[in-house]
Amino acid sequence: MDQTSSSTLSSNTLHCVLELSKNSWLLAVQFADHEQPSIYSMRGGDTEGLMAKLTAARDRWAKASGTVPAITLCYEVGYDAFWLARFLKARGIECLVIDPGSLKVNRRGRPVKTDRVDVQMLLRTLIAWCRGERHVWSVVRIPSIDEEDLRRSHRERRRLICERTAHINRIKGLLFGQGIRDLNVKSKYKTLAIDTLVTGDGRRLPPRVSSEIKREINRLAMVQEQIDEIERERDMAPTTCEATEKKRHLLLQLKSIGPAIAAFLSREVYYRQFVNQRQVGSFLGLTPSPYNSGAGERCQGISRAGNGHTRAVVIEAAWLWIKYQRKSALTQWFIERTEGQSKRVRKILIVAVARKLAIALWRYVEHGLVPRGAMLSVSMTSKAKQ
Repeated sequence: MDQTSSSTLSSNTLHCVLELSKNSWLLAVQFADHEQPSIYSMRGGDTEGLMAKLTAARDRWAKASGTVPAITLCYEVGYDAFWLARFLKARGIECLVIDPGSLKVNRRGRPVKTDRVDVQMLLRTLIAWCRGERHVWSVVRIPSIDEEDLRRSHRERRRLICERTAHINRIKGLLFGQGIRDLNVKSKYKTLAIDTLVTGDGRRLPPRVSSEIKREINRLAMVQEQIDEIERERDMAPTTCEATEKKRHLLLQLKSIGPAIAAFLSREVYYRQFVNQRQVGSFLGLTPSPYNSGAGERCQGISRAGNGHTRAVVIEAAWLWIKYQRKSALTQWFIERTEGQSKRVRKILIVAVARKLAIALWRYVEHGLVPRGAMLSVSMTSKAKQ
């Protein structure tokens, strides 16, 4: 999460908070001459009503103080994502998008939770953040429209992969219930002759079961066609975001990193500008969480902050790195520490490898520093020689 912004507390700043839901929006405005904020309710998605309220609040401030205030508004990221932030920024309003998971919550039993209570809490937190207390929450970096659009391919592909697995498992389950086993449905579904299959007790498949399997196969074929189409779209060079595309090609040059992981890392992780390696580990949730209170002192494991799927992809990339980059220093470090150890220890240490690999790849795409001992892919090496 991006912890920096140009927002500062001043006597000429109008602090506003939006509590968003699908059906309604709640706007809280803090005036300098009132202790309690003014709260307005409006229909969800009513940008004209929102701008009317903000304009009226600014005019009210200007009439009382004689100066036109700057407006700082924040909301929690959710269904509305970033379009509202772009809408407000285009109209000269500073907008902060907040990670709701970074907010401090009341840990008492059965706390009062209403939109009105939440919006007042957010308003107090916004004022504290503008005062310079950067630890009160984390601010989400707002991607550009092109950066956000580049993510659609691999995100849709992930959903379709899950759908494909569901269809394959359904077909296998229907066949297994008839005593038909050991069929490679994933690769042979196009040539699978349902009408010729024989059940475990020597019969033909019942007609309704046969029809259901055929419909599942048709749906599986359609999903696979869409996956192929999305993969072509993913690998197509975009006309925008040249810096992100350059990082994707650099990752493809490393052996063990294929098109799917290269596109994901470049468009979900390394499109950001990290200051140091600590920010890389924190963004992925791979930093340790120590517990040191009183006489108790232990490590609680990794923080698991941020996107869980991103962390899973980085750990998958670490396993592939260990398999295909046998001569790299990172692989040798892993082998030395897991020699003779159990699978559980290997699974624990692969998380450490994932963090080290994420930092090494960040240095590679940002500064051109190839990870020590890493090999380039054969195709890239041959192209370089030609």
